[in-house]
Amino acid sequence: MSERILIVDDDRSIRYSLKRIFSERGFTVMEAKSGEEAVQTVEAEDIDLLLMDIRMTGMSGLDALKKIREIKPKQLVIIMTAFGTTETAIEAMKFGAFDYVLKPFDIPKLWELVTKALKVDRIQQETISVPPEACSLDEGECIIGSSPKMQEIYKLIGQVAPQDVTVLLRGESGTGKELIARAIYHHSRRANSPFLPVNCAAIPENLLESELFGHEKGAFTDAQAQRIGKFEQCDRGTIFLDEIGDMSLPIQAKLLRVLQERKITRLGSNTPINVDVRLIAATNKNLETLMKERLFREDLYYRLNVVSITIPPLRERKKDIADLAVYFLSRYARELGRTITGFSNEALERLQAYSWPGNIRELENTIKRLCILSKSDHILADELPVFAEGKKETGTDELIKEQQSLETVLDSLYRQLSSLSGTDKKQDMLTTVEKALIVNALKETKGNQLKAAKILGMNRNTLHNKIEKYRIAINKDVER
Repeated sequence: MSERILIVDDDRSIRYSLKRIFSERGFTVMEAKSGEEAVQTVEAEDIDLLLMDIRMTGMSGLDALKKIREIKPKQLVIIMTAFGTTETAIEAMKFGAFDYVLKPFDIPKLWELVTKALKVDRIQQETISVPPEACSLDEGECIIGSSPKMQEIYKLIGQVAPQDVTVLLRGESGTGKELIARAIYHHSRRANSPFLPVNCAAIPENLLESELFGHEKGAFTDAQAQRIGKFEQCDRGTIFLDEIGDMSLPIQAKLLRVLQERKITRLGSNTPINVDVRLIAATNKNLETLMKERLFREDLYYRLNVVSITIPPLRERKKDIADLAVYFLSRYARELGRTITGFSNEALERLQAYSWPGNIRELENTIKRLCILSKSDHILADELPVFAEGKKETGTDELIKEQQSLETVLDSLYRQLSSLSGTDKKQDMLTTVEKALIVNALKETKGNQLKAAKILGMNRNTLHNKIEKYRIAINKDVER
């Protein structure tokens, strides 16, 4: 069933234009020519997204929005407004509108905004089944896994979800942290209020503060109008901050104030605004290490770490790989119209033997690709990618051997350096080794700090600080 969009505008030509745009993209489009009609439609129908004009004859878009939010608190509404009425649109966002768009429309930007809103709607509405035995492909997403570690996580979700406390989710990329966050939300007392996910790493640092806390008109060069941030939009709901370890220190300070005082301050303003938001945060970084490097505030860490849930990597829950593979196969076979019914025993054994460094996300993408390319009604071992055949991928035993070999080399290097520098200069030795590693990583990446940071296993800010600390001249030290 296609997603349903309701266009609300008393201008027939606008309704016609928008209906044609979204119908051509496969959506079911409904129309309403007044605020009253929009409220009636929302009461009677399941609507995924409303695009509603502010100024209409009869009930205004603002009054209609207030009634709609009373009827369905999670209903997503994008406000449409002409130039000169953006202040009214901002008022609408205070009452729970997802965003606003200006007339005349910039179609690519409108489409981008609608796509974003519909994604949030799917996240809010989709049921998350816990435990997995209750899962059905027709009922939404499931958290899959019967291993002891996953059973412990199910217990924690059940315990923490009803309690209105901050939760910190930890684990490698691809382990399913957002799915756990959504499960906590769906089983909480705020399940009938909004859920907004924000990826802190995907938004440029100079825009993240505005995205979270909003800004006043003129707060910075491109701030042509006041904007309501995610915390205000999500009042009485739940906000999920993913990759929180990538957040800059100044924004961390503002977030700390939200947690301590339940107030936010828009960029360019000195007026605090009360907000009632439950925070779920996630990170794939070691926050304790970041604290030691003074890249993460210790007081914020303790505020976030009220309840911590660590999601294990897939290599530590191999028992669940077969269940996950079967689930993804059933899901994508149905979506893609394939009649693939299972795996050969050898194929499953190879999937379970692989270490899955990309975790569940990597497994899911692999199964989807197999679903597309398989030539029979079963996935066979010879159809698996080379990495899953064990020919090129380094398994657990090989990784251990490599690590032991590296330790041997480092032991030898330590003895050599000790004989040169003396036992009273261990700190100088550490500095020498670390500086050499950084210089060589920068040489390998031709001075690209982002790539060098990934090679060294640190974030870009840490690398930048160390470059300054060791006075590494990119043009001189790296290129020679």
